[in-house]
Formats: sequence, C-alpha cells, structure tokens
Amino acid sequence: RYNPGLAESLISEALHENGAVKEDGLWTVGGKPVEVTVFIRSDDPVRRSIGEILSSELEKMGFVIKKDFGDLNKAFVVVYGSDPAEMRWSLYTEGWGRSAFTKYDFVGLGQMYSPWFSNMPGFNNPGYWNYKNDELDSITQKIYTSEFETEEQRADMIRDAVSLGITESVRIFLASKIDQYVANERVEGIVNDFGAGVPSRFTPINARSDSDELRIGVKQIYQGAWNPVMGLSDSYSRHIWGVVSDPVTFKHPFRGETFPVRATWDVKTAGPNGKIVLPEDAIMWNAVSQKWEARGGAEAASIVTLDFAFGNWHHGERMGMQDILHSLYFTVEWGMQTGSDDKTFDTEFTPRAAQFVDTLAGIRQIDEDTIEVYVDYWHFDEGEIASWASLWSLVPWEISAAMEQAVSDGKVAFSRSGATSKNVNWLSLIVPNDAHLIREYLEKFNEEGYIPVSVSGILNVDETVSRYEASIRWIDENNHAVISNGPFYLDSYSPESRTIIVNAFADETYPFDVGHWSEFETARYPSIKHVTVPYHIQRGEDLEIMVHAGNSSEILYFLADGSGNPIVSDTVRINENDAGITVPGDKTDLLEPGAYDIKIFATSDKVLKPDMYSTSILVTEGTDALPEVELDIHASSEEESWFWIAIPIIVAILALAAWAKIMRGRTVS
Repeated sequence: RYNPGLAESLISEALHENGAVKEDGLWTVGGKPVEVTVFIRSDDPVRRSIGEILSSELEKMGFVIKKDFGDLNKAFVVVYGSDPAEMRWSLYTEGWGRSAFTKYDFVGLGQMYSPWFSNMPGFNNPGYWNYKNDELDSITQKIYTSEFETEEQRADMIRDAVSLGITESVRIFLASKIDQYVANERVEGIVNDFGAGVPSRFTPINARSDSDELRIGVKQIYQGAWNPVMGLSDSYSRHIWGVVSDPVTFKHPFRGETFPVRATWDVKTAGPNGKIVLPEDAIMWNAVSQKWEARGGAEAASIVTLDFAFGNWHHGERMGMQDILHSLYFTVEWGMQTGSDDKTFDTEFTPRAAQFVDTLAGIRQIDEDTIEVYVDYWHFDEGEIASWASLWSLVPWEISAAMEQAVSDGKVAFSRSGATSKNVNWLSLIVPNDAHLIREYLEKFNEEGYIPVSVSGILNVDETVSRYEASIRWIDENNHAVISNGPFYLDSYSPESRTIIVNAFADETYPFDVGHWSEFETARYPSIKHVTVPYHIQRGEDLEIMVHAGNSSEILYFLADGSGNPIVSDTVRINENDAGITVPGDKTDLLEPGAYDIKIFATSDKVLKPDMYSTSILVTEGTDALPEVELDIHASSEEESWFWIAIPIIVAILALAAWAKIMRGRTVS
C-alpha cells in the first residue's frame, strides 16, 4: 500500500545503519549527496505517473533525484543492457503483460525473481556485476522443471519463492492494470483471453467483418528485436508474431490448460518415481562429439508421442521432420556450455534451455510426421508433460542455421545482453540489414552445397538447395527474413508510416479453416444466482446454506473470523445448479459468539474465473439467541434482494430529513 511515512522510517533506519548522514534535509555518504536515478517510461501515462510520484516522495525524504525518461527501446540499452555497476539507473517503472492465460505458471517466479533466468540485474553477463540468490534459484528451478511429487508440494514451493522474492524486493509489483479495448461494432469474433485480454493471438485470427481488411491500432510497432531465439521479448512484437507463427501447443483462453495446436499427443508416464527404459533406436544430439548418438537403455519418467500437423512454410517449402530435428539440435547445442571458448552459448538463452536439456533423455522417430520424446519430467497434469516435451520449429531449418552461423561468427547476437556485451546488433529478422546478412549466409551455404550436421542423414543436396533458394527468394521479394508457419505472413514493415501489414496465408496445406477457433468467442462464466443463509445460528447448531448457481461445477466456501482468518472451508459439488453447504455443529460449537464472514465461490471446470458472494452471520449462545430471521439473498451478480435495496433507501431518507431539520435557519456561506 501507499505509505510514505512507513517507507521513510525504513529507509532512514537502513541508511543510518550503513553510515549515511542526513544534513540539512539531505542524505549524504562521505559528504556527498545520495543520488537516485529513476528511469521513467514516458510512453505510458500510468507508469509515468508512478515514476513521478516515486521521484517526488524520494526527493522529500532527502535524496537527489535524477529523472531519465524513455521508451522500451531506450530501456533495453540503459536498464537491461548496461552493467549495474555503472549505476546508470536505480529504479525503473517496468511493465509486464501475458500472451496467454496459464493455469500452471512455471515460468513467472523464475523470470521475475531468480538470477538463473537471466532477467535480473546483470543478466548473467560474465562481464557485469550480477545479482545472486542461490536459494531462489534452487526453488524456482524445481518449479520450472516440476521437481515435486504432489500438487501440495508445488504450492509450498510457490509460497516459498513468492515470500523470498518479495523479501528481496528487486522487483516490486505495485498494480495490476485493467486495459480497455475498443472495437468497431461490425467486427465480430473477438477473443478476450483471461490472461492476454483482447490482444490474444486468436482475436486477429478469428475476427470477422464485412471487409477483407482488419485494422488494429497498436501502441508500438517495433521495440526490441525479431528473432525466435531471444528476441520477440516485448509484448508489441509478440502480438504480431502470434498470428504469423503457429505454436505446437497453446493455453486455453478461459481454462489456462495446455491444448494441441499443430500436434496431437499421447502421454505415458511412470512418474513421479518410476522410470521408462528407452528403446534401442532412440537417439540424442551430443554437443561434445557433435553427432547424433544412440540412447537405448537410458531412462526417463515420461514418454510423449507427438503426431505433427505439418504444412508449408510461408516461402512455399514443406515443413518436415528435418525442421524438428534441427530445432532439437539447436536447443541442445545452445542449451549447454561445453567450454569457456564455446561459441554456441548465449547468456540469456543457455541457462533457460539448459533446464529442458537436462531433462531430455532422447527421441525416436516413428514415421514422417510422428515422433516419441522421452523426458525425465513429471507433472500431475498430463497436458503439462505434453507441453514440456513438445518439440517444434517456428522458422525453417535453413533460417535457423544461417542465424546460428551469423551469431557464432560474432556479427550479431541472439539476446539483448549478448549484443551489448559484444557490441554488435541484436539480431532482428524484420530489419533489412540483418535480413540481408542472413541472405549472405544462405547464398554461401548454397554455393558450397552445405548440409548442417543436424540434418545430414535426412536431406540430400537437392533438398537443401531448394530450401536455400526459397529463403533467398523470399528475402529478395520481401526485404525481411521473417518466415514462419502461421495463418498470416508478414507482408511489409514500414518504420516511416509505423505500420505492419500481414496477409492471410492462403495455402491449401494450412491445417485450419477460417472460424476454427470460434469456440473461444464467448465464455460461459459461472454465476451465483441465489443464496439462502440464516441471519444467525446458535453455537453447536448446524449452519445450513443453499446456493443456486449457473454454469458452475463446484461451490467453494470459507467461514472466517473478523480478521479474515479462515476457520472452516470446503468444496461442494453442484447437482443440477444447486448445492447445499453444511457446517456441522461440532465446528460451530468451537466458535466464540460474534460476527463471522462467509465467502462463497462458484467455480467451473470450463472457465477458470469464479463468481463470488459474501455475507456475514451472527453466532450466539443458546440463551442469548436473537429472534429467528432468515434472509433470502440474491447475489449481486444478477439481481439484488429487495431487502438490500430498501435498507439503504430508508437510511438515506432518514438522513436527509435529519439534515433538513439541522439546516433550518442557517445561511449559505
């Protein structure tokens, strides 16, 4: 909460303990004023206001404040790109957004609080000062790789990580913004994802109107870099990338569960404690020996069989298992550091990819579009196992190979921090200069008849030539190297007019028809329509509550004391929209006389957004019981009880009458 007085007392205590002195209202160390540099996002009114308030309050407390204004592009250089030891910034008004609603978030705590994820000050750049916290690393890595045996263990890990993260306060979350979006009334098919909101990837894919052109106003067109390894890290580019590329799996916009997009799956698991032995023809890329090696006899906790829905890439070439194998090669090759001079290492990508690589036991190709993936990974939700093991490629293997060579040669970098430390460009396939750099490598590969070792046993020279020429032709025609597999392709990017044009990918091999995602247009929210609850009960008496709900599967209730501490809670299944709650007398007998709060939640298996109703109840001793009164209460989500409408009106009338009496004889001043 906003409490400047408490903040000043805590800050003053800490500064005094560390030798600072406050003279004439100004904090000094060694006779020099303490300066705080606040980097404020000037392109966001909310964050600008937060930055100004913080600056003003800190100035009042006795600090010299230096304000630095900028957008995300500048923040990438100053905040995320510089060595923290240079002290180019002290505070940054950061913002985050989701691209999808997630039921089991295994990334967030690592991303926001933990050094290993390369998103904390220093970003694991070996030449920088780096924030360290081994305990947070350990807990969040276990959450990330599902090193737990029960849902309760996972919940405990999350509580521990949240507590540590808040205690450290490198990142402090202040507010959750609710953004409003406006659409033309003639546009239908908008999908309002619970996590991403209207900018869900499904909105532009599913939207319909009487025009063949859909215009979407966005806050920014270009911030950061476009590459699928460690680019596309800003929400602005992710919105566009979400319609030009198809993921292999995605999250349901209302349930947050993993569902298949470009592959169906079958999961078999022996976890959390059992093991599956890999067959003799299973293989795995070895980054040390630089070849595919047999993995027969190795063990894994789970096996996921993926049946891919391949189609054509945007440049017309057919997707295939060679793209999957090269993608796996890249993840393993760049997901581990084999030595201090390893060129296939990135300070941001490698630590994250290493978490997956450490669990990957091997793969086995079944046919031209089916593969088995063996992972030493378990989760109580099989959809999460499938998501973890789902291999896929977002760009053709030849684009990936050209990017890899350009980075290995030191001409560009995959990540923001890598680009800063090496003083090269952050690779962006949408920028003409970088696209033509990729073209140069493709031309060289083509002239030399080069076949990457990752696909050397699958492709012949003619097949590689066809790929190289298709990508070269695409870059020549479009002046960018963004080639993917989604329902739209990137037609043009114009920095001058601040526009990006994407066109429908009208290819017969694309697996989904128009309207395929129309089921996501509307969500049937659970609702509490009617609650019957007694006004009071005697100690030792059963508390009976009846709930009438809609679109709901369960009722969750809490009986809490005046401080909000839960005393009794339980879950009740709904039978034909009705549920009865009973708090037995042996529970109410433990309650002291007084008022207690009741909170009731209606939940649904189909939409993870509950409806809530709350009220109070009096508990009395047997001899002090109040007259029996039972209220028939209608939840405010749909209708209001006459009682709750009438009482405020009566009170207001009485108050006005009293005020009128008091005011007689007075004049207006």
